[in-house]
Amino acid sequence: TWKWVVGPMFLYLCERLVRFWRSQQKVVITKVVIHPFKTIELQMMKKGFKMEVGQYIFVKCPAVSKLEWHPFTLTSAPEEDYFSIHVRIVGDWTEGLFNACGCDKQEFQEAWKLPKIAVDGPFGTASEDVFSYETVMLVGAGIGVTPFASVLKSVWYKYCHDATNLKLKKIYFYWLCRDTHAFECIDITVLKGHNAAISNSVFTLSFMFHFSQATHFAVHHEEEKDVITGLKQKTLYGRPNWENEFKTIAEKHPGSRIGVFLCGPEALADTLNKQSISNSEADPRGVHFIFNKENF
Repeated sequence: TWKWVVGPMFLYLCERLVRFWRSQQKVVITKVVIHPFKTIELQMMKKGFKMEVGQYIFVKCPAVSKLEWHPFTLTSAPEEDYFSIHVRIVGDWTEGLFNACGCDKQEFQEAWKLPKIAVDGPFGTASEDVFSYETVMLVGAGIGVTPFASVLKSVWYKYCHDATNLKLKKIYFYWLCRDTHAFECIDITVLKGHNAAISNSVFTLSFMFHFSQATHFAVHHEEEKDVITGLKQKTLYGRPNWENEFKTIAEKHPGSRIGVFLCGPEALADTLNKQSISNSEADPRGVHFIFNKENF
């Protein structure tokens, strides 16, 4: 038995040593932003830190717990000079981090009073493959939009500087939320900046809510910009008909490999996986949907 145990135990100890070494590297919190809907954004800097879109890190705050590490998706783009995470306050640890950062106080918090943060990572996810496709579908459910915030920011930076080598040409972006407050968790300023590109059919952004929110905003449907997002694309209400969405995209992009990326619950993953399979053609020259997922 020991021959089968000693190998995994050795690898586990190596992993713990690497994490301990990384935890000793200095991390500076440069900015703390309080968003509505019980969400805070931590912008940080760390020497030698390099990331790709959609990756995640493990975070430890000794002021809250000396042993607990928690995973968070990076919401910043690799082109930015900092890395950031969004933390929704839903438990004891996140509540402790909220208080340790002084977010429960009304007065301005001095930088030297901010708690020490340890970071391990970044670690790769399926979202890193976004730039391997010409056409992608990005589906985020609630706070699951965080990896795609990083993707959209990175795409915007690439198009602003040099898009000649960028393979990605079309993005279908779906953000499913139970209520309008979820939009306030993530700064959608970067999406508003896409308006010029959207008008040239570079991107398609679709925002979808549950039907219960439809009546409140029905009177604003005829306005030029959406009252929730400020974008020219109108917000859609109710659960999306995924079969119709896949068929429509397949008709628009015949003979293409289309990446489907999800960050959301397992039930939605099963639905999108089945649609990806059923709408892919047997002919190698036909359209194919490649499903990738991250669950929370």
